[in-house]
Amino acid sequence: MAWQKSVLALAAAVALPLSGLAVGATTAAAALPPGSPAAVNGQLKVCGVQLCNSSGRAIQLRGMSTHGIQWFNGCNKSQWWDALQNDWKADFVRVAMYVAKGEGGYETDPRKFTDLMHSYIEEATRRGLYVLVDWHQLNPGDPNVYTAKAKTFFKEIAQRHKNKTNIIYDIANEPNHVSWARIKSYAEQMIPVIRAEDPDSLIISGTNSWSTFGHSEQQDPAVVLNNRVKATNFMYSFHFYANEHRDSHLAVLDRVSSQVPVFVTEFGTQDASGDGPNDFTMSKKYVDLMARKKISWANWNFSDDKRSGAVFKAGTCSGTSFSGTSKLKPAGVWVRDVVRSPDQW
Repeated sequence: MAWQKSVLALAAAVALPLSGLAVGATTAAAALPPGSPAAVNGQLKVCGVQLCNSSGRAIQLRGMSTHGIQWFNGCNKSQWWDALQNDWKADFVRVAMYVAKGEGGYETDPRKFTDLMHSYIEEATRRGLYVLVDWHQLNPGDPNVYTAKAKTFFKEIAQRHKNKTNIIYDIANEPNHVSWARIKSYAEQMIPVIRAEDPDSLIISGTNSWSTFGHSEQQDPAVVLNNRVKATNFMYSFHFYANEHRDSHLAVLDRVSSQVPVFVTEFGTQDASGDGPNDFTMSKKYVDLMARKKISWANWNFSDDKRSGAVFKAGTCSGTSFSGTSKLKPAGVWVRDVVRSPDQW
């Protein structure tokens, strides 16, 4: 989903970490700004089928996903973060790090992309936001293709940031054309690698058929529900694009989230390509369900890509103005209002 991307000449040079952290430096646990989402809620944990804060209270986090950081790291500047934190009042940022060489991702330069992920984590921490580290596996659809690389990446990320309480690990973005049994096997190999370094933080994994519990490939979600990942403090991701994924997808989300902990790590108001017309009426059905059931979510995406799913108008990231609505496409205006609405903590 989320744009079957052609590699464009948009691959910007990797920016230096905004926090000023020297590449390769090791940091201790950072003090979170008082009143920030991560300071208020602390270490996240799973309580039954809910995401809970450190006090055991069920909460809903609402945030935005970056586009692929290999293409849109030019958006990664202080004013972009200011808008996310202060204007949108987001609770977290999902950092989409593509993996495949053909998509210009991690495989092309593991050191560069690992350091870039470190810099996003440090900046999110400085601002008191949760940060979802997204291993954005998409093509090929079997996450087992990348198991060795994923272990190397997540081991370093967990080693460096294990003392932080605002880290969320997403080990597989959108498995597709692969059985749930193989995805589960991958997850159960990856989770111990992270837990050996960071025993406490939340871990998420995608599900079969582009993280729809199999539904987008006409598979019964019971395949997942009856064969669950053996792990604690673990959630399953669900993705949807409201103009394409209609009431049957909504019903699956309602069904599975009543039985297992679900985090909607990606959704859009348009088609699964990340483009096309918006359906805000259908989107509201999803948003209302997620609010009622306290399902956390990230919207795709906080960039200036030309497609309708990118919230900023093309060219915005070359400037310094990100706040307000003048630079937003219709999808941006709509989702900004939803993200900004008061948190129910």
